[in-house]
Amino acid sequence: MAVWTLLFGFAQPISLVILIAFVLSFVLASRLTKRILSPINGIDPDDPLQYINEEEYKEIAPLLRRIQFQNEQLKRDRKEIEKASLIRQEFTANVSHELKTPLHAISGYAELLENEMVKEEDIKPFAGKIREESNRMTKLVEDIIDLTKLDNGGAEMRWENCNLYRIAENAADSLEMAATALGVEVTVSGSDAPIRAIPQLLYSIVYNLCDNGIKYNHSGGSVSVDVRQTAHNTVLRVKDTGIGIPDESVERIFERFYRVDKSRSKEVGGTGLGLSIVKHAVLVHGGKIEVNSDIGKGTEFIVSLPNKLYETEF
Repeated sequence: MAVWTLLFGFAQPISLVILIAFVLSFVLASRLTKRILSPINGIDPDDPLQYINEEEYKEIAPLLRRIQFQNEQLKRDRKEIEKASLIRQEFTANVSHELKTPLHAISGYAELLENEMVKEEDIKPFAGKIREESNRMTKLVEDIIDLTKLDNGGAEMRWENCNLYRIAENAADSLEMAATALGVEVTVSGSDAPIRAIPQLLYSIVYNLCDNGIKYNHSGGSVSVDVRQTAHNTVLRVKDTGIGIPDESVERIFERFYRVDKSRSKEVGGTGLGLSIVKHAVLVHGGKIEVNSDIGKGTEFIVSLPNKLYETEF
């Protein structure tokens, strides 16, 4: 009995000491945890490196840098999405405007013909106007379809073995009648340039550059096309003797519906999408395009395409 009484007497102070130690440990642990986590809890998700001492918490510095990088990436992606959305809105508005013009013209001419308000000798010119506006609208729709395909990276288009020099000759032949009507000479020089590419896009590049060179030229002017191939690149040069491009417009000519000379564009019937198609087609092939221009002297476009692996023979 004396032993149990002695042990019981010791148990009370020991329990009290253990309880006090537990309470103190809990308080100290809570304070220490709060002190350790306070800087971490104070991290700004938008700027994770601002409120942390990397010397003190260097173990989590890589994580913070990663968060910072992802934040910056998200901001860039958000800006790109907003920019793309704005471009789509502007594009839709421009398409609507561009389509209204020929539709109103066609509707107006048709209404006059329907109500027999046109003289006999004016019927044929009116029909010609309707045909011109119809062709303009058809070309606009075709260009929009081409741009839509290019916006998807040309995924639906087939890569084939082709020869850029032969494609340039075909494009020039297609424009011969239009060039002759405006008194502009189109010539093709260079040598065979076998390349693996999307043939219709290469044709579109040459056609649109030459078409612009013809339309924005003068009687007696010329458009020269040159195709050369180096060890690593296939280079297309299209040079005209036309009106030229002002320095302030050079950076904008590849924008959709942008026109340097709006009055001239309306006169020649351009859609304002040709150069945009050219730029996107070049990008699909991983190439680049340069522009050199002098007002009143002409413009030269230089397209450089990397030589893709040329598979099998023609």
